[in-house]
Amino acid sequence: MSNVNLSQTNITVGQGLLERVLFCTVTTVPCCVFLFINGTMLFTLRSKTVFCETSRYILLFNLLFADTVQLALSQLLYILAAVGLRLTYPLCGVLTMLSDLTNEISPLTLVVMSVERYVAVCYPLRHSTLVTIRNTEVAIVGVWVFSSLNILTKVILLLMFPFQTLESLEMRDFCARENMLLDPMSDDYNKAFTYFLFVSAGVAVTSSYIGVMIAARSASTDKASARRARNTLLLHLGQLGLSLSSTVHTPLLIALSKVLDRIKLVRIQIFLYVCIIIFPRCLSSLIYGIRDQTIRPVLVYNLCCQWRHSLSLSVISTKAKICMHTS
Repeated sequence: MSNVNLSQTNITVGQGLLERVLFCTVTTVPCCVFLFINGTMLFTLRSKTVFCETSRYILLFNLLFADTVQLALSQLLYILAAVGLRLTYPLCGVLTMLSDLTNEISPLTLVVMSVERYVAVCYPLRHSTLVTIRNTEVAIVGVWVFSSLNILTKVILLLMFPFQTLESLEMRDFCARENMLLDPMSDDYNKAFTYFLFVSAGVAVTSSYIGVMIAARSASTDKASARRARNTLLLHLGQLGLSLSSTVHTPLLIALSKVLDRIKLVRIQIFLYVCIIIFPRCLSSLIYGIRDQTIRPVLVYNLCCQWRHSLSLSVISTKAKICMHTS
């Protein structure tokens, strides 16, 4: 749950314009690709009635929406740091708080999705009465309210800082969540909440997985359904682990900065950023887009249609330029 900027190590920004453009391009290209895939997936989940009236697809939409917003915000903060643009504390506070909000939605939604799979396997006869559209919407609202209360607490702690003693509201460092923890209390609260969130989410998903494993041994359980649910819960654990790995992104780079030169450190930073920050935000789209037999054909169709539409616009634009040049 960490933003990507590293003002503490002073390695994010290169001195030359070409170097800055290179840093932005290397991360922006895969980010745009994943945003395109996520956007198409979100459109797919709203294109058919079956997706809008099935609880697990509604939860998936909520997870993808949070991941997509988080991906866009992470890349925005990265670019702002790469070009050397420093924001004011209020503006940076809005961006980092929104980033934290969407980042916390992901593990909480994974917990709800895991519980839904547990109920589907262990209590199949009660699944339709327990996992309803209304209950799913209530669970999603609860996830957003819980995350919002945490953000509200962070805002209150932030407002307790004596900003009037500062010469200017412009930040001395780049905009990052770490640079908005202006007092020890905010830092302690942030660490405590992060540990609590991931320990609780890990216990919930692991318990659901164990419950499904036990139910799979029962003769009355649908073996194929239990196997699919078990594999899905394993993927949820993997996604949760990747989300947790983002918390060590900044401390790891700070430690490496003490033993590596700047060029090697920048390369490692970009690699970790793509693998730990960018890729996990598209993992849900890739997992469900490939594995789910209901989503896959619709997603492929939408991706192909958008690609053909973009190609047609490119051809038309090229022809128009040729006609204007010849005339």
